[in-house]
Amino acid sequence: MTRTQLALCLLALTPLAAAAQTPSAAGNWLVSTNYFGTPLYVRLNLQQTGDKLTGTYRGFKLEGTLHGDTFHLSATDEQGNTDELNGTIANGTLQATDTETDADNKANPVTLKITATLAPALAHPTPQRHEFTPTVFYRQFSPFNKPVLTINPGDTIHTTTVDAGGNDLNGVKRSLGGNPETGPFYITGAMPGDVLVVHINKLTLNRDWAGSDDGLDERAMDSSLAVKMKDNNKGIRWNLDRTAGTATPDKPAEHLKHYTIPLKPMLGCIAVAPGTAQAPPGTGDSGGYGGNMDFNQVTEGATVYLRVSNPGALLYFGDGHAAQGDGELNGNALETSMEVDLAVDVIPSKRINGPRIENPTDIIAMGLAGSIDDAFKAATSDMATWLAEDYKLTPSEIAQVLGTAAEYHVSEVADRNAGVVLKISKVRLATLTK
Repeated sequence: MTRTQLALCLLALTPLAAAAQTPSAAGNWLVSTNYFGTPLYVRLNLQQTGDKLTGTYRGFKLEGTLHGDTFHLSATDEQGNTDELNGTIANGTLQATDTETDADNKANPVTLKITATLAPALAHPTPQRHEFTPTVFYRQFSPFNKPVLTINPGDTIHTTTVDAGGNDLNGVKRSLGGNPETGPFYITGAMPGDVLVVHINKLTLNRDWAGSDDGLDERAMDSSLAVKMKDNNKGIRWNLDRTAGTATPDKPAEHLKHYTIPLKPMLGCIAVAPGTAQAPPGTGDSGGYGGNMDFNQVTEGATVYLRVSNPGALLYFGDGHAAQGDGELNGNALETSMEVDLAVDVIPSKRINGPRIENPTDIIAMGLAGSIDDAFKAATSDMATWLAEDYKLTPSEIAQVLGTAAEYHVSEVADRNAGVVLKISKVRLATLTK
């Protein structure tokens, strides 16, 4: 080959080399920004066709272009609010300005500097079992608490909880009361827009007593019953016979001398930290992140699905109950400490409205709201979404299934949010054509 021929070959290859150096924008990006002192984390999902970009970000559907390492993306929602991203991509890092314009206040747009890194593919290394002894218990489902342990999807945790009053298995006070939690646990690879999967393998009672009350929550009473219950304010101690699997009042009144209930250990609280845009809720509260749900079927063999709002998900759990009737009518169930054995996993890029539970016999959508009516609606709406997305049912088919197979339970009345769950038997679901 002559020098001239070599030069012509190199000249012909130059555009290809330049093209090869043009960064790809496609993928899931974890965006972080400092919003007037508050760190915020959001998923940016981008697709690329040539120099054309499309994607989703903060509920917006974006469109734009990429020229070299410089990109522009914009979107307008149904209310006329706009979002514009302008920046560069280099070495797997995205740097940009994000200009948000409120349709009702166009004269004062907000411009933020954002940084994003391309999320690696979710990994499942060889599962590990972690024996964890807690030394601190938190009373907020906060994204700002330092993780106590980092684990991988597929890993198992074996640990303990204190009771709702902060007492451990020996009755030693370890925390202020109010449902102090074990955690948070950081799950590698979990990012906003994913779903955390928590498999409850085993719940083991580790002491022989529990505490409760003799009152009824005001949501459960009409005025006549409220008058009859007005002097009920005693704490009730229960004996737990772990061998027989039963609980009895420690000092029963006359008509309860032979009253016995079966033990059914459950977790009153299980949650991921909600997004940093809201103030961290206390561990007596609940919402789309889970929390103090007090649902008596969060037991061994159950799987809980929670939407992820922060890198690592940040999993909390606690508020162990030896047993509880529907609704937690006394304000406290049979509150006790316990050993917890659970495994975690992650479903990437899946959106759910609120907590979901699955067990060997049912799928369960949970509604949490300020009133039982609104909780009922939330549970119904989320189950309809579940049936549409996972079973591909049409609105007509959803209505027919709900109308013939729905089972509702009032799961919680004792806290700020009431809870209503909607169950559908897997026997009914098995007849659906996918």
